[in-house]
Amino acid sequence: MNLPDPPLLLITDRKQARLPLADILGAAFAAGCRWASVREKDLPVADQIALAQSLLPIARRFGARLTLHGDAAAAHGADVDGVHLAAGGDAAAARSMLGPEALIGLSIHTPAEAASASSADYVVAGPAYETASKPGYGPALNASGISAIAKRSSVPVIAVGGIAASNLSEIIKAGAAGIAVMGGIMRAADPGADMRELLGALRAQPRPR
Repeated sequence: MNLPDPPLLLITDRKQARLPLADILGAAFAAGCRWASVREKDLPVADQIALAQSLLPIARRFGARLTLHGDAAAAHGADVDGVHLAAGGDAAAARSMLGPEALIGLSIHTPAEAASASSADYVVAGPAYETASKPGYGPALNASGISAIAKRSSVPVIAVGGIAASNLSEIIKAGAAGIAVMGGIMRAADPGADMRELLGALRAQPRPR
């Protein structure tokens, strides 16, 4: 399974969102983003499914992929393009439920976790840097930590946490195949402009994979 192109994952957080999620995703997709995931784990599963279903037509309009942070059953119920599993999730079981075309990701934090994630299409590693979205959410990996994870991973590594156009280059040079962003876009007054800046910086980097 190839990652969406460009390899930039936009993760939702309605609690940080300055605008309605539909408006943020529409602006991000219009700016060139082609991958988003609904991460609203505090909602009942039925509400997560309903939210994802409401956002799916926006993704379809732009030819973007939409996934769900949660479990495979919820992603199946929402009929989205895949699932992003929490650390320790069973990617092989998710694949069995969602099929070969589903995009399946897994959160990791260490090289050892990366080495055992071969059943996923990609892993998300973080936090790359200290982040306002999740202060205190584990020590920052920094470029050296992303590099150690990338060297042990057999699937593409997506770095997350505190990534901006200004520091994106060192994360890609460290071996990340792409990036994930959440709070910076969610809180932006003009999410489309911020997304264009990120995508411009990402496209300027050599692709490691």
